[in-house]
Amino acid sequence: MKTLRLLVCALLLLAGFTGFAQQKNEWNIRVRALGIFPQESANIGVIGGDINLSNSYIPELDFTYFFAKNFSAELILGTSKHKVSTSGSNLSPIGGPASADVNLGKVWLLPPTLTLQYHLPTGTAFKPYIGAGANYTIFYNADHGPVAQGIDYKNKFAFASQLGIDYDISKKFFLNVDVKKIFLSTDVTVDASNLTPSGNQALAPVLRNINADVKIRPWVVGFGVGYRL
Repeated sequence: MKTLRLLVCALLLLAGFTGFAQQKNEWNIRVRALGIFPQESANIGVIGGDINLSNSYIPELDFTYFFAKNFSAELILGTSKHKVSTSGSNLSPIGGPASADVNLGKVWLLPPTLTLQYHLPTGTAFKPYIGAGANYTIFYNADHGPVAQGIDYKNKFAFASQLGIDYDISKKFFLNVDVKKIFLSTDVTVDASNLTPSGNQALAPVLRNINADVKIRPWVVGFGVGYRL
C-alpha cells in the first residue's frame, strides 16, 4: 500500500495539463498486474481452528464501456491459484495433536467482476473513479492436499467496491491504478473420512462432512496500462 500512495502522489503532481475527455460509447481496454490479498477467517466444524489462504499474483484483462459521459461499466477477467490450510485445528479425536495446521491443498478461483463506475470530471490527465458492483467466484481444480480425501467449494456471488485512477499519457494510452475489495464468502466441505480411527468407525460420517463457513474478503490491487477506443 505504500507503493500505491507514492504513485498516487506522483500522479497528482503531474496532473496539471489538460487530459482527454471520457465520452459516451467509448471503450477502454486495460492490461494489469494484480495482487490478490485474502483477508480470511472461518468457522470450521468438528476440528475447529481458522483458515489460511495464500496471496496470489496474476495478469488480468478488463474492458470498460462508457454508457454515458463519466459513467461506465467495467468487467474484469482473470484467474488465481491459492494454497489453503487450517491453523490451530484440534485433531485429538483421531489421534492427532490438539492444535495442528492441516494442508488442504490448492484451489483455483475464477472471479468475473462487473462494476458500475463514476469518473470524476477533473478536466486534467488525472482521472479518479469510484465503483461498486457484483462478483461471482467459481472455484475449480481443487486439490485436496495430502491429508483429506476430498474438498468441495461452493461458487458464490459477492459485493465488490472499487477505487481507481486513470492517468493519460497520450490521446489513446493511459496508466491505471485500481483497488477493489470483494466481500466474498463460501461454504467448504472437507471429506476426511480416510482418517477415521479403526477403533472408532462411528466417527466416519462426521469426518466425511466437515463443514466450514469461510470468509475470503480479498483486496485486489492492480497496476497497468490501458488503451482507449
